[in-house]
Amino acid sequence: MHRIYRLTTVAVVALALLSACTQPDSYDLLLRGGTIYDGSGREPYVGDIAINDDTIAALGDLGNARATSEINVEGLAVAPGFINMMSWANESLIEDGRSQSNIRQGVTLEIMGEGESMGPLNDAMKAEMVSLQSDIHYDIEWTTLAEYLEFLEQRGISPNVASFIGSATPRQYVISHEDRAPTPEELEQMRGLVRDAMEDGALGVASSLMYPPGLFAETDELVALSEVAAEYGGMYISHMRDEGANMIEAIEELLTIAREAGIRAEIYHFKSSGKPNWPIFDEAVELVEAARAEGLQITADVYTYPAGATGLNVTVPPWVQEGGFEASIERMKDPATREQIILQMNEDSDEWENMFLMAGTPENILLVNFKNEALKPLTGKTLAEVAEMRGTSPEETVMDLIIEDGSRVGTVYFTQSEDVVRTAVGLPWVSFNSDAASLATEGVFLKSNPHPRAYGSFARVLAKYVRDEQVISLAEAIRKLAALPAQNLRIERRGELKEGNYADVVIFDPDKIQDHATFVEPHQYATGVVHVFVNGEQVLKDGEHTGATPGRVVRGPGWNAAN
Repeated sequence: MHRIYRLTTVAVVALALLSACTQPDSYDLLLRGGTIYDGSGREPYVGDIAINDDTIAALGDLGNARATSEINVEGLAVAPGFINMMSWANESLIEDGRSQSNIRQGVTLEIMGEGESMGPLNDAMKAEMVSLQSDIHYDIEWTTLAEYLEFLEQRGISPNVASFIGSATPRQYVISHEDRAPTPEELEQMRGLVRDAMEDGALGVASSLMYPPGLFAETDELVALSEVAAEYGGMYISHMRDEGANMIEAIEELLTIAREAGIRAEIYHFKSSGKPNWPIFDEAVELVEAARAEGLQITADVYTYPAGATGLNVTVPPWVQEGGFEASIERMKDPATREQIILQMNEDSDEWENMFLMAGTPENILLVNFKNEALKPLTGKTLAEVAEMRGTSPEETVMDLIIEDGSRVGTVYFTQSEDVVRTAVGLPWVSFNSDAASLATEGVFLKSNPHPRAYGSFARVLAKYVRDEQVISLAEAIRKLAALPAQNLRIERRGELKEGNYADVVIFDPDKIQDHATFVEPHQYATGVVHVFVNGEQVLKDGEHTGATPGRVVRGPGWNAAN
């Protein structure tokens, strides 16, 4: 009996092993029969994608595999989630974590921090942030940049989020809005704040050298901060000091920082502003490509429109804004100082980027965002129209509106060339951004008009520059929308569809994807994106938001080193 028992046991084990070998694989989700663009830039293939929990478990012909849920995506493009290289969703995600305008374009990761970041903050900075809040109001429940990002995750957000530390933030933390160089001791304190942020997961240091107090920093200060970021594998990324007549000098400053700090560097929203400066762009491209050939790791990103957006206050000289916003208001109220400001608004200068002149005419300056309810009826009017309504000069109207609104006044500037945008889109080292908040066509967001890039920048890549104008192929566009920025930022397990990566997936119809937002009617969602998954959870289903908020904090290489 003992011998028979042993043989029976062996047989049972053998049968169990055979059964296991033939049992179909089982997954949480199967995406069946889509055209897979994996993010590498290679040609696509038709296949399946299996997802378990938050991770891509398998790709290819998965045959008899089974899943708790299956979605037929035949005839649709399946791609890694898109990365927004410059997002201003830091306040809009507090108001509405669904990130509707970007999720509906396939954006699954928002990168924040241009120039100024949401931390670290001291008490004075917190008070100033509260005083400058416009349509969106919130309590500041954090101090460090990491605490802010964790605050978003805990509230519930649909996309993933990451951030640079803005170079102006440690400067303001240590020396406020003063236009001076830091002392050696102050610079070390600023470097310490960068070090803390890098160890907490910041992606690097981001400057915005057009705006005070960031523009008060000299090159050596930016090198010193970037050296710290480089220790942790971070990047230096910059809205350069000039995007107009002095663009080449501004790029050379960025290259100097990259060389001296030993750091990768990227140019925010690569362009040349002001019609007389459009021909400079070709020289700018040659300069970057020469640096890349030298061995420097230099990249750039763009938004896909021939107009930019910033505050109306950039039309006045930077010295007006020393000491902070309230100090600028007092200067603009003083009659003698106003005369001096008006004179300088009409003078070419190598010292600052004069957007009043670069726009060419007040007709090219569109007012889109007011804080004061009494001024909101002016939304969508040009500076020329408002000046005529008020019977004041455009220069006086600029200052009056800033004073009355108690804000920088959101403004669109038509200063760019469609040919330059097209050239930038085609460059293999250029990725994409919205340079805008992530909005919704409802609620508080309707109180102001955004730049249409908030609703259309990524869909426009796929519709206008891939399908309609064939500037780049679909496979190359997806590489530049996902894998390229992930590689540049040293973000692991995102940006490509491959086994073991997080399941950030966008499924869209290449024939139907389309942006609809315009400068006149910007609050219009893009269409053509069918499904979106973030960390394996569906946030867009058949073109409609599911309400899911699985977004997480994505941390840079410094966090991995420190933890």
